[in-house]
Amino acid sequence: MHTLNKIPKWNLALVLVLISEVIIFGLINPRFWNISILLNSFNDFIGIAIIGFFVTFVIITGGIDISGGSIIGLTSVVVGLLSQVLGINIGVSILLAILIGGLCGLLNGVLIAYGQVQAMVITLGGMMLYSGIAVVLVGVSGVSAYEGISGFSQAFSNIAYGTVLGIPNSVILFTILLIIAYVLLHLSKYGRYIYLTGINQEAAEYAGINTKVIITSTYILSGLSAGIAGVMLTSYLGSARADFGAEYLMPILTVVVLGGTLITGGKGGVIGTALASIIVGFLQVGMQMGGISTQYIGLATGLLLIISVALLSISDDFKSNVKRLVSLNTLGGK
Repeated sequence: MHTLNKIPKWNLALVLVLISEVIIFGLINPRFWNISILLNSFNDFIGIAIIGFFVTFVIITGGIDISGGSIIGLTSVVVGLLSQVLGINIGVSILLAILIGGLCGLLNGVLIAYGQVQAMVITLGGMMLYSGIAVVLVGVSGVSAYEGISGFSQAFSNIAYGTVLGIPNSVILFTILLIIAYVLLHLSKYGRYIYLTGINQEAAEYAGINTKVIITSTYILSGLSAGIAGVMLTSYLGSARADFGAEYLMPILTVVVLGGTLITGGKGGVIGTALASIIVGFLQVGMQMGGISTQYIGLATGLLLIISVALLSISDDFKSNVKRLVSLNTLGGK
């Protein structure tokens, strides 16, 4: 597809950034080159990454989803409430929590696609609604909102801390969901419909594509991924709290945009989002290991977001004009 022509070049640039990051932080603190430390660090940004994969779908259609962080908190509380308070089997509790995340996404998608309401308005409302429901559920459980719901089994903790053949489960989950997202977006008819919807929704509808279903489905996937992230984060931190994911909004948007997805829709890819997730995750680990105050992590992430948006937003006409000027200057120099 012509919309993807420049994405591989952007991905190459991200790979170079990632390599540079590893070299620089490794020189600052050689422990950063410890493969075990890097692989285990995936737990710190796995939630951002897996939501980012499917928010990429949403943004390519021309929408936006800022409710993911709140869905994380809600699904976390649901897992804790069902398993620890009501005594429901942990496997069933996890499944129900993820499905609730999907239902949140369904509500967002239906209101946006069929209600013709702006995505920003709906997902902002959803962010407050789902966060509020999570707080109410914690109150109903009789547990302190600050402490959250705890007492999870070792088996549940192993979801985040377990390994398979020495590879952390978080890395395995990252890889599995990346493959699923890649196949859906880049190797299927469904993915082509997502791109066509983002490029020109009216033309896509004229071609027989049910864009309302396509748009709704992307929000469902986003909600399901947030549900999975909520389960992972709960397992990692050992308690269920309503405020989990509260600080995820900007990191999620950052990895999607830094990954090469245009905020205006129609262009992007999950490989870029995956690379950007690792870059942002390793940036945080490297700064912490380098003794840099955590207050500067947000500054560094914000700079990455601004720079990536600026570079991706430069129009093709502007680029052509720059190339023309460079050529003229070169000829003039001769």
